[in-house]
Amino acid sequence: MIIGIDDTDSNEGMCTTYLGALLLEELQEYGNIETLPLLVRLNPTIPYKTRGNAAVALKLKTDCPEKVIAHVTSRIEELARMECEKTNPGAVFIQDKDYGRLRPVLMRFLEEAVRDVIEIKKAKDLISILGIASKGFKNGRGLIGALAACGAMLDQDGLDFTFEHLAYRQKDRWGTPREVDKKSFFEADKETYPETWDTVDLTNRLVVCVPHSADPVLFGIRGESPEIVNKAASLIRAEPVERFAVYRTNQGTDMHLLPAQNIAETRDMHSYRLEGTVSAAPKTLEGGHVIFAVRDREGAEIDCAAFEPTKNFRSLIRKLVPGDLICLSGSVTSGTLNIEKIEIKSLAPVYREENPICPECGKHMKSSGKGQGFRCKKCGTDSPSKVRFEGDRDLDPGLYEVPPCARRHLAKPLVREERRDMRLNPAR
Repeated sequence: MIIGIDDTDSNEGMCTTYLGALLLEELQEYGNIETLPLLVRLNPTIPYKTRGNAAVALKLKTDCPEKVIAHVTSRIEELARMECEKTNPGAVFIQDKDYGRLRPVLMRFLEEAVRDVIEIKKAKDLISILGIASKGFKNGRGLIGALAACGAMLDQDGLDFTFEHLAYRQKDRWGTPREVDKKSFFEADKETYPETWDTVDLTNRLVVCVPHSADPVLFGIRGESPEIVNKAASLIRAEPVERFAVYRTNQGTDMHLLPAQNIAETRDMHSYRLEGTVSAAPKTLEGGHVIFAVRDREGAEIDCAAFEPTKNFRSLIRKLVPGDLICLSGSVTSGTLNIEKIEIKSLAPVYREENPICPECGKHMKSSGKGQGFRCKKCGTDSPSKVRFEGDRDLDPGLYEVPPCARRHLAKPLVREERRDMRLNPAR
């Protein structure tokens, strides 16, 4: 049986992955957990998400599915933050005998849930048509993520994936400041990077794997294997841990990105890879946000933004000039693309003008007055106008990304691309 669960948390507390970690232990009373639990991040632009828009799925070998359904349902009723308007839990239960029949349908549903916008009715209609056991609470929006997580569990061999070690706090500490030794996170990162990432932000000297909300998570270590995330977690010095779970996940995979052939096809609440030419120089707005415009081959334009939380990334964006050819990855909200990564493909030339140099003495000539050219006072040589030079660009073509402190869950860190290239081309 595959069990999918979503939307039990709120901005004030709880976490669906914590419920998943509890069930990993509790459901062993009814059978055997067959594989690592799954954590699936859905479309990051959905406005009615609570925090990270994550759903979980577990795979259990059991002879008593009715008891499993009853247990899971009761735990959702007990732990979900039902008082929150945005919390609308959902759970689905798929029997072993139905895997083959449902796999292609749920794989497509998974892709849509990560890249598109799905109405609750579509999930409920699909559940009804396919005859899937389910339980929705309040408006049942969590059924969308629960179904998608089941699709990911069925498609484990076809998806790019990473792992996360999630450590959870003792319940009496929930809502209090977390007690962690920040230095130990930098030590763990030094020991395990690049097989782990986004533990810390070295440039900004921040620990980024420790949340600040009142949820049960103490920290989360992301990496390429269960072994490496467990190793990193073992190096952390912090308050006592109630329990932990290692999830297989689509985090750090760029699964949310759609290829955009042109700007006209982009839509709000979707994420894209988009190529174009810088058409307006970057401007820094109040609050520190940096905005510039990009034009595609058809002449359509879109505003692109490096918002204040991207910190030092904005300095790079400010160096762009009209004519630079770039490829952007990011999400569109209110008609503006929020940049996650940028590939600078080619740089436009920039020019500067300066007073001509005297061929006799090698010094710059002085202006003879408006419209009267330039003259060397020492040698008497003259020139009719300033001289134009191609200037240097303090910018190189290549791939750049926002810092770890601003990275979205689904965005693939460049270090994963670099490690992949090294595996494919070991001589590099």
